[in-house]
Amino acid sequence: MPFGRRDFGLANSSITGGMSTDVQEFDDKYQLDLELPGFKKEDIQAELKDGYLTINAKHEENKDEKDEKGKFIRRERYSGQCQRSFYVGDAITQEDIKANFENGVLKVEVPKKEAKPRVEEKKLIAIEG
Repeated sequence: MPFGRRDFGLANSSITGGMSTDVQEFDDKYQLDLELPGFKKEDIQAELKDGYLTINAKHEENKDEKDEKGKFIRRERYSGQCQRSFYVGDAITQEDIKANFENGVLKVEVPKKEAKPRVEEKKLIAIEG
């Protein structure tokens, strides 16, 4: 069941610095609000594979300050990455999912779709004789 009550569809999480997520259920969709402060749109990737929606965010930053002789006064580096995966179901396609990034929050809308029951195919065996 997509976004089950027990774990809200969380498949795995390797978080090293954030990505708090709120999941809201509406009549026709689920909405995920993922907090990604300090990230830019180009730092974020969303992928749908085998019914799992995976959000990846990676950011690297270097701040170098030198004095007038070229010696470092301060040198800071920041590197952060986080990832979350949610089971959204096999009936969902890439085109169904809408995403918008604004003010450090990634909003993702996933429509509710009923899983299509698999139709058993009859495969006839040729009988020789």
